[in-house]
Amino acid sequence: MRLTQQTSYSIRVLLYCAANTTDNSRIRDIATTYGISELHLFKIMHVLVESGFVETIRGRNGGIRLARPAHEITIGAVVRATESNFFLTDCFDTANRDCPLVDSCGVNRILSEALSAFFGVLDRYTIADVARDRGALRSLLDLSTESMPSLADASLPMHLA
Repeated sequence: MRLTQQTSYSIRVLLYCAANTTDNSRIRDIATTYGISELHLFKIMHVLVESGFVETIRGRNGGIRLARPAHEITIGAVVRATESNFFLTDCFDTANRDCPLVDSCGVNRILSEALSAFFGVLDRYTIADVARDRGALRSLLDLSTESMPSLADASLPMHLA
């Protein structure tokens, strides 16, 4: 199974926002950092906003930020929101099944179990887990290291956690 570029970029955007604790993140900066076109990033932002992972802030100091704490956003939830389907074989696509064995073949059960295990692992990890070494992320993303609160700091405003 291979995840799409949209999923990869979505996770990168969320990591950027989790690491950027001192300011709202700007699409232009994220696009430059990751070498993604701004137009492509705006399409990804639509999915992230609709899914409740990020929120947009208007105005002079606007941008984007996490809509809820990083420890509440699982990697599994991001993958489910950004991927269009999880058809490991054509057997999973109920509208286009053409195999006469589809209802009696044990492969479907095995692949369903494998897919469940895949999501079980992804659901155990959050953006906060992946962004745990925030100092290294900030350095790699060329973000300022001033006012860098801990991910575990419960007193942080929602968009900074």
